[in-house]
Amino acid sequence: MKNSNMHDWKIVYDTWVPEEQPLREALNTLGNGYLATRGAFEESNADKTVHYPGTYLAGGYDRLISEVSGKKIENEDLVNWPNWLPMTFRHAGEDWFELEKVELLGFVQELNMLQGVLVRELHFKDAAGRETKLLSRRFVSMANPHVAALAWELTPVNWAGEIEVRAALDGRVTNSGVARYRSLANDHLEPVDSDQYDEDSIYLVVTTKQSKVRMAQAARTLVFKDGKRLEVERHSSAENKYVEQVLRISCSRDQPVRVEKVVLIYTSRDFAISEPLQEALKNIERIVSFEHLLNSNIHAWQRLWKRCDLELACNEEAQSVLRLHIFHLLQTVSANSIGHDVGVPARGLHGEAYRGHIFWDELFIFPYLNLRLPDLTRALLMYRYRRLPEARYAALEAGYRGAMFPWQSGSSGREESQIIHLNPKSGRWVPDNTFLQRHINAAVAYNVWHYFQATHDREFLTFYGAELILEIAQFWSTIAILNADRGRYEIRNVVGPDEYHTEYPGSPSPGLNNNAYTNVMAVWVIQCALKVFKTIDRSRLDELMEKCQISTEDVERWQHISQRMYIPFIGDSNIIAQFEGYEDLQEFPWEEYKAKYGEAMRLDRILESENKDVNAYKASKQADVMMLFYLFSSEELTELFTQLGYTFKPESIPENVAYYETRTSHGSTLSKIVHSWVLARTDRKRSWSNFEIALMSDVEDVQGGTTPEGIHLGAMAGTVDLVQRCYTGLEIRDDILWFNPVLPEEIGCLNFQVRYRSHWLSLQLTQDKMIITFDKGWTREVRIGVLGEVYTFKTGDQKEFNIKRE
Repeated sequence: MKNSNMHDWKIVYDTWVPEEQPLREALNTLGNGYLATRGAFEESNADKTVHYPGTYLAGGYDRLISEVSGKKIENEDLVNWPNWLPMTFRHAGEDWFELEKVELLGFVQELNMLQGVLVRELHFKDAAGRETKLLSRRFVSMANPHVAALAWELTPVNWAGEIEVRAALDGRVTNSGVARYRSLANDHLEPVDSDQYDEDSIYLVVTTKQSKVRMAQAARTLVFKDGKRLEVERHSSAENKYVEQVLRISCSRDQPVRVEKVVLIYTSRDFAISEPLQEALKNIERIVSFEHLLNSNIHAWQRLWKRCDLELACNEEAQSVLRLHIFHLLQTVSANSIGHDVGVPARGLHGEAYRGHIFWDELFIFPYLNLRLPDLTRALLMYRYRRLPEARYAALEAGYRGAMFPWQSGSSGREESQIIHLNPKSGRWVPDNTFLQRHINAAVAYNVWHYFQATHDREFLTFYGAELILEIAQFWSTIAILNADRGRYEIRNVVGPDEYHTEYPGSPSPGLNNNAYTNVMAVWVIQCALKVFKTIDRSRLDELMEKCQISTEDVERWQHISQRMYIPFIGDSNIIAQFEGYEDLQEFPWEEYKAKYGEAMRLDRILESENKDVNAYKASKQADVMMLFYLFSSEELTELFTQLGYTFKPESIPENVAYYETRTSHGSTLSKIVHSWVLARTDRKRSWSNFEIALMSDVEDVQGGTTPEGIHLGAMAGTVDLVQRCYTGLEIRDDILWFNPVLPEEIGCLNFQVRYRSHWLSLQLTQDKMIITFDKGWTREVRIGVLGEVYTFKTGDQKEFNIKRE
């Protein structure tokens, strides 16, 4: 990590580097699953280069209309809400403190992931020669989702006198965190009220312009010296979307003064409240102290880490980064998310890239949550279930039946994908047809089924999950069209995970035919739906068949499609074609472009800026065909192809991997995760090499400026899942929890817990042995498979296995 040190549970920056601040702000975001605030300095305001304070509410969206190239376009954004951070000071009659205007004598910033606390220590000299030390601590409470707090400890080193401290709530913010969006409408907030509440407290109320979500913030600021509360002179003022309180404090040399600011945040989306401002003001009166709130937050994080940690004591760097990834996942979605209507934004609650929309990243995130916090997965799956009516309407409008979920989703479940996007390399607005990624529907069904496999939650499957799977299967059965000449079903006019290829070269219309990943996943969903028939009780199945309008003829069609879907291959080889016609594309001059632009290239933008078309080349942004080897074991994939009447053997997988590995630019952070996974069994060194790149993709901002706009949550969760499932060979098959460990040489030991069907299992692995300890659970026994042998575990059992490979 640039100019930083990783110490087990901490990330420490010991130098101030302004050009790195946008990245640091994203990586030092604090959140609790309800809201999150970027790691901006309390005294800083948003600018276009260094600082960008941002606070984001889970599910807090708003729509605005912009005019682009003569067209009116409506975009929905995850709103940047009022900044609760502002705190600064000045000597009487002088300018307010800014880091850029003083001589910095010492700088340390520390993110404590174990406690969920961000600490900053400064020692600086101002233009008058006065030296000051500043200790800043802040947190966004995991214990109480409505609490955020900060404390400043100011120590005059060589001076004494009066200072003014300004604490504010600032709603004059806009969504300006992504440069390429700045020309679009971005002012989402309207003022409602702002004022002083009592001697110590101020408040601010705003509402979004279109969605009419109201947020109230109440801030209490107290001053302490020598451990005792200090009564100080105060002056409050308010204006449009802004309120502040200025405190006059007398300072003595070498005597620290502590200023504590505690903020309560409520919105009209909250449950069990009457009105946001009333709730905020009521609870600001009940707040005990900063330290009490801090301790509650620390204990809440400790409880989380007890269940969610991965211990790699033998690899300190990987350990620290994996903990950072888990930390940011739990700040985006946590127990505080349960009960709220929220999904998982691809870029977390850490910035405004992708406008805070929800894509298919759940596919990489839920496997970790399924085995740690399954109730959270269940709550997040309900985000999809609640949008089933909109998905049904979308399918109907497109001429299909069942449910068709959008590639990009926000508040209502309508398609939020932009129809044009700005290429920052050329400055041109170009068409965006990635909304044709219908494979998102397979991801939804896949997530439902694998949640059920991990939990055996029959109630969820019966009343929610089955309906999702059946409706999605119906969609696939109607988008698939029989080609009488081939005697096989085809899916046309879609886009695969690759995203570079959205149309055929020279074609007047968007979309590709028979994307292999899409076709295989459609078959898998239909097969899954047929399994659902045998899993839920007959009376409920009859209800769903009636509700979803699924007939006997529909089911017969499903069965036929599941046996006769077309899968393209390149000529007579064993290489699965990414889509029909892929072999006709030109080979891409990789070496030339890598020498010019580096390994991780956004070829679509580069080529468009050169007036070329990426669609013309065998060049992928990210794994596409390779996703099949990521999601399915060789046994599952072979069985699926056999049912379709194709000969595909496990020995063909390395050949496919080698073919696409040389034709992928890894323009997505997810790509290296997939490549690492599929290489884990055949080439452990290259698997680890890919893992390391994926592991560092955000902390080193390998894509050159994307992480400051928001972390890549799918990639973060995916790296953790690589260790949790891939390197341990963990999979659920035939109601057995299987382990087939192959630890990389770089991981000498690994300890973690998983929750499987209401049981906690503790696992301890080295290169030679694995110990499984079985905690008590709701069922009396569970079957666990290790290296091909099945064992029955009961409460309290502990078994040791030799996993050393010759």
